[in-house]
Amino acid sequence: MEKILKVKSVNISNNKGTIKLPAEKIELTERGITGDAHAGDWHRQVSLLAEESIREFSAITGREYNYGEFAENITLSGMKMNECRPGDILEGNAITLLVTQIGKKCHGTGCAIYTETGACVMPKEGIFAKVIKGGTLKAGDELIYKPNVWKIGVITLSNRASAGIYEDNSGPHLIHTLERYAAGINRKIDFKYNLIPDSEEHLKATLQELLNQNIDMVFTTGGTGIGPHDITPDVVKTFLDKEIPGIMEFIRVKYGAQKPNALLSRGVAGIAGDTLIFTLPGSLGAVTEYLAEISPLLEHLIYMRMGLDTH
Repeated sequence: MEKILKVKSVNISNNKGTIKLPAEKIELTERGITGDAHAGDWHRQVSLLAEESIREFSAITGREYNYGEFAENITLSGMKMNECRPGDILEGNAITLLVTQIGKKCHGTGCAIYTETGACVMPKEGIFAKVIKGGTLKAGDELIYKPNVWKIGVITLSNRASAGIYEDNSGPHLIHTLERYAAGINRKIDFKYNLIPDSEEHLKATLQELLNQNIDMVFTTGGTGIGPHDITPDVVKTFLDKEIPGIMEFIRVKYGAQKPNALLSRGVAGIAGDTLIFTLPGSLGAVTEYLAEISPLLEHLIYMRMGLDTH
């Protein structure tokens, strides 16, 4: 859900490892904040911290803190910054910031606040961002928090289900499983569900339509075997710019050790433009197994696709 955040202070410092001092305004460029020690061609150009976090820390430590004392460039109010996720957007006053990192490693005794209190708030509740669109920012301005909603296409290939002979269970099961995963990592998802016959023409058209919508991921279910109508991997491969063979190879080996039929799936994974594509078998059990292995990789894959270093 979008939120309006109030800029309480903008702060800069000429040297790293020191507190930042409030400024009348800051100029943001593609390299970060002009005149700030942390500007540069990297993913932590701008640091942000919520006034709410500072107040809570003040209550714990028993002393007041000035804006910039935690070395944050922008002090905001309206939400805790660690509610953000990498890939989220902060936008306003013609400025666009891309959230790149939540928290950081504490410098311990190298941090003045930690030396004094034995703790610090920035490592857990501060965030970092990269400038996508620059401009001027000052206290009193507003930024709109826009969470990154994953757009996921789901394609079930089945002649009989698409003809209405029986209901598609695999596609809805895939959606439900990903919804549970997303809820566990505080992610929002927008699904686009498609039920089509086992047709090369239909699959090509559906994939192209999803790619034209700049979808984040596409999951197909069905058509990965060696039967005469199993065309999914063959069609998908023609769209891929890069294949990611290790994912499907691992899944086949892991589950094939107990169920040899699992080795017969020809499923592939890869990236087409900026869209991740995974081809899963059509059975409910296989969808469950594949997603159990793929889901933990999704955030990192998305970050890699965006060029974010979140290590």
